[in-house]
Amino acid sequence: MKGLLIAGWADSLINFRGPLIAALQARGVQMHVAAPGLAAGDPIRQALEQRGVAVHGVPLARTGTNPLRDLRSLYALWRLMRRIRPDFVLGYTVKPVVWGSLAAWLAGVPRRHALVTGLGYAFQGEGQRGLLRRIVQSLYRVALSKVHTVFFQNPDDLALFRSRGLVRPPTAAVVVAGSGVDVRHFAPAQLPAGPACFLLIARLLGDKGVREYAEAAALLRRRQPGVRCLLVGWIDGDNPDAIARHELDGWIERGDIEYLGRLADVRPAIEQCNVFVLPSYREGTPRTVLEAMAMGRAIVTTDAPGCRETVAAGDNGLLVPVRSAEALAGAMEALATDAALRQRMGERSRQIALAKYDVDLVNDAMLRAMGLACAPQQPGCGEGPAS
Repeated sequence: MKGLLIAGWADSLINFRGPLIAALQARGVQMHVAAPGLAAGDPIRQALEQRGVAVHGVPLARTGTNPLRDLRSLYALWRLMRRIRPDFVLGYTVKPVVWGSLAAWLAGVPRRHALVTGLGYAFQGEGQRGLLRRIVQSLYRVALSKVHTVFFQNPDDLALFRSRGLVRPPTAAVVVAGSGVDVRHFAPAQLPAGPACFLLIARLLGDKGVREYAEAAALLRRRQPGVRCLLVGWIDGDNPDAIARHELDGWIERGDIEYLGRLADVRPAIEQCNVFVLPSYREGTPRTVLEAMAMGRAIVTTDAPGCRETVAAGDNGLLVPVRSAEALAGAMEALATDAALRQRMGERSRQIALAKYDVDLVNDAMLRAMGLACAPQQPGCGEGPAS
């Protein structure tokens, strides 16, 4: 059996989907992946090939609505599928879902699946985004009518897609607990001594609540001068919602934020903090929150789709309203002044990560829905979705 996984960002094939690829290989699936870039000598390509994965570079822009470029992506994916003849295709993020699903249908791939990892820029805000949202919704409606299974990472996204007619029977819709987290790799780490230390890991986008975090950090540091507020991430220049460099520089110069840059391994940063913060406006299920939970950190996040699922308020963290720096600062202060509460909430985060978000549990749920719960040579395996 052959499988093809399509990504819009090559790094995610290892960082986010590595365990899923390994789980498919363990079931005897010959895995192929496609993503933009991945030229000969690319470190990600080499790492995937060392794991026995066949790697294909395709022209697929993460952002933008150039119709000629998108048609080129569709044609390239169709040609690839006609050549390798996969038994199933799984695309994730907007363009791999849209163009990958349509290409798989045109190429006659027997089983077609899609993973909606979040709604992204087009579904946030109004104005020019409203036009983009209508375009994206129309593309989703067509593409998802051609797939057998659509995975969502929270029930709110599924409800939204259903209410707008973007996913309809006979397409199966399944909610899974995010992308999961490797609870062995992200092992518990002792909380650091001393004043409270907060951390946000995210692409530096407005919709991630980065501005609210910086404002809350400024408010908190006036009330609790000893606290530290760390920030890990990078400015995504391809995204129109990106934080401007001068904004970031201003936060750093004022001492409100300690900027650690973009990290290949975020575990040392999580070890430095004792509370993880994500003031995002909406997520699929935030992977960074799951990583911090697995390492035993209390969580402060928004009462927004995808974020609220990770926190039992008052148990392993606190929920705050979206876009409220004042409320965020208040929640951070409540944890800054109570070390015992930080400890208790961190321990509960680890327990929840083990029970709900272990990547093996999440991948098993996905593979069962795809009809791949066992090795393909076993009788009855790979013949459609599990009941």
